[in-house]
Amino acid sequence: MGRAVTPFHALTPFTLLDYPGRSACIAWVAGCNMRCGYCHNPQIVHGPGALPEEAVLAFLRRRQGLLGGVVLSGGEATSWPGLAGFAARAKAMGFAVKLDTNGLRPDVVASLLEGQLVDYVALDCKAPPARFREVTGVTTYRRFTRTLDLLCAQRVVDFEVRTTVHEALTTDEDVIGMACDLHARGYRGDYAIQPAVIDPDRPTLGALPAQRKRWDIDALQARSPLRLVLRRA
Repeated sequence: MGRAVTPFHALTPFTLLDYPGRSACIAWVAGCNMRCGYCHNPQIVHGPGALPEEAVLAFLRRRQGLLGGVVLSGGEATSWPGLAGFAARAKAMGFAVKLDTNGLRPDVVASLLEGQLVDYVALDCKAPPARFREVTGVTTYRRFTRTLDLLCAQRVVDFEVRTTVHEALTTDEDVIGMACDLHARGYRGDYAIQPAVIDPDRPTLGALPAQRKRWDIDALQARSPLRLVLRRA
């Protein structure tokens, strides 16, 4: 079956970590428009999906009044054409909707914002422009910046920006450069730095070595215009 029939890879029924301030479930959308080497969800990126939309909606109906929100993650949720319709159904049931996105579909993000179909966004800032293709496998950096500018221009939906870092792909100078660019574009929230976890128990999309670098968040903070938060990826 194709993704039109089974758009979701899986469903995590409960989390207190992935939606700030809310209990939530995570609906993992299959497929992605990037190929990041440190990604520890290769089965989601390459998979056609295994769970139909109605199965996730049925779960949400059973959790009305018990969960506060639903996280739309992946993969890349905005690559699914049915995302807006699903978000509308979740909202109609009383759930707050959080979107995890790499920002490559500013048109979809704009549609969600205009339709009031999303309540919180986590935007992945993958790399500075000079390293974007190396890290993501794609050359569409301007699409990411369009999404970032859309989010910075509005004041209704809370959002955060985060970057997964690996010593083979990211330097301290890259982190500071991204922080400065985010600040210059109007972002004023916390900037989450997430060291990539590479180990035999967590297969990744690319063949990256185990990370030995200890990211000195205090040293980075001294040079950053944004408040940095060290977070586990």
